[in-house]
Amino acid sequence: MGLLALAIGTEVAATASLPRTEGFRSPGWSVLVVLGYASSIWLLSLVVRDIPVSTAYAVWAGAGTALVAVVGVVWLGEDWNWVTVTSLAMIVIGVVALNMSGAH
Repeated sequence: MGLLALAIGTEVAATASLPRTEGFRSPGWSVLVVLGYASSIWLLSLVVRDIPVSTAYAVWAGAGTALVAVVGVVWLGEDWNWVTVTSLAMIVIGVVALNMSGAH
């Protein structure tokens, strides 16, 4: 699970950096984002050697989505509303349920 957490963290960092690329017109940030995504996918490819791809990808995508939403609110000034909070709660519940079901 350590590599999966690292893959998620790398993807979240890359996604949170996207606004700084200014539509990929800022070379430094653009390279950082592309390398972040490439690293995250590479780490995910290592994870799926031990965890079924369906579970690994669902956790990676779900946890990444939820964490990017939190980063957006905390550091990027985005707003929350009841739909956002409810949707994120359902994502987290789904990720937890997958892990508890022994799917990996």
